[in-house]
Amino acid sequence: MDWSFFFYDLETSGFNPKEARIMQFAGQRTDKELHPIGEPVNVLIKLTDDVLPDPSAILLTGITPQRTNEEGISEADFLKLFYDQIALPGTIFTGFNSVRFDDEFMRFINYRNFYDPYEWQWRDNRSRWDMLDVTRMTRALRPEGIVWPKGSDGTPANRLTDLSAANKLDHISAHDALSDVEATIGLARLIRSKQPKLFDYLLELRDKKKISALASSGKPFVYTSGKYPSEYEKTTVVIAIAKNPNRDGGVLVYDLRHDPEEFATMSPEQLAEAWSWRPKDDTGARLPVKTLQFNRCPAIAPLGVLDSAGYERLSLDKEVIESNRLKLDKFPEFSAKLELATEIMDKKRDFRSRASSEPVDAQLYDGFFSDQDKSGMAKVRDSEATAFNPANVKFQDKRLNLLLPLYKARNYRSLLSDEERREWENYRWHKFTDGGSYSRAAKFGSALQLAATTRTSSRDQSIIEDLKLYAESIIPAGDG
Repeated sequence: MDWSFFFYDLETSGFNPKEARIMQFAGQRTDKELHPIGEPVNVLIKLTDDVLPDPSAILLTGITPQRTNEEGISEADFLKLFYDQIALPGTIFTGFNSVRFDDEFMRFINYRNFYDPYEWQWRDNRSRWDMLDVTRMTRALRPEGIVWPKGSDGTPANRLTDLSAANKLDHISAHDALSDVEATIGLARLIRSKQPKLFDYLLELRDKKKISALASSGKPFVYTSGKYPSEYEKTTVVIAIAKNPNRDGGVLVYDLRHDPEEFATMSPEQLAEAWSWRPKDDTGARLPVKTLQFNRCPAIAPLGVLDSAGYERLSLDKEVIESNRLKLDKFPEFSAKLELATEIMDKKRDFRSRASSEPVDAQLYDGFFSDQDKSGMAKVRDSEATAFNPANVKFQDKRLNLLLPLYKARNYRSLLSDEERREWENYRWHKFTDGGSYSRAAKFGSALQLAATTRTSSRDQSIIEDLKLYAESIIPAGDG
């Protein structure tokens, strides 16, 4: 078989991949026709005792830390299973909002456990795809044959649970990873059966080179993204107006719904301000520019896909779009100012990142690993912590030297020496208690107390009690 889909979903201990952990991984391989291949994968992963979960995440999934530690496997053992049985050549990793959420957690678990964070999704003809934007674009451009739910406010609802219910797809238990996988496969089958041309087109378009060719053509094109308003089906017509100077493989696109004259005369500093997030009550005009990254499976299409019904459904006006495109041509300096505005914003983000002194677990995006370090990483993984002493293993990248004792303590606790065990306990004490009333332990306690007063069902109260007992069992006593 030259390629296959692997639909997957995660349930996690929180919503920030830099700090939270995967607690459940589930998936199902299918062939090109979306028929199952083999048995589904459904694995719990132990939550290590240096992580306090977000109570809201645990209340959502119902998966407690105690359950993962009773029934689950370590992160190191999960990744062995992942590379032996799941990350097969030609696999297209597919999920629902997976590019922005699940894939990020997969990168961090690889990083923490001495695997390259990216190779799982591209080496050996592997790739990734995301059904969320496929669904959004299908709704916007080719909605026929599918029931499209709306929220209580009348706006389009594209949550997996809503789509499953409206179209009578199997979805026994929302926020259970395997059930979500089955629902995603059902949704993919539905879209493929009702709109096969669009399905196949977007599947082929996951290739970065094809995305680049369309986005960088100099012509307007259709773009569907969660950043655009629901009232327009998350879809608009854009044109690339500049490269992203601080990220390879991306362009800055302008939303042609909006007249550019007001923005084209702004300074780079003013553009950066107009581009930044602002509260809803702020009356300032928001810059209608977005970064389109070629490696994030964006849902884009040539302008020709829009028929008269499509223009009406999306509240688009051909004359307005063309008028705004021509106005952009009058301001050739606008592109250079946007690139400078991007640099201004990135410098602010870099400063905030440096000021926060992120722990090594969160430093994935600080750089790529050298081939020499990758070779050392493979030796660490193969040794299973029995043939190395972290004190005697040195990498070029300082992050790996800092991760090594954490990797051993998290995955091979029984192999720690007395000194290593003391260092691990000291590490945990500081991680939980540094910051006083703003520490992780204090924030967890406040979140749990709030949940206890607002979540009154017997199911939720039982989970809250389990979380309380778990925290008491892992937060070290004493002064470190």
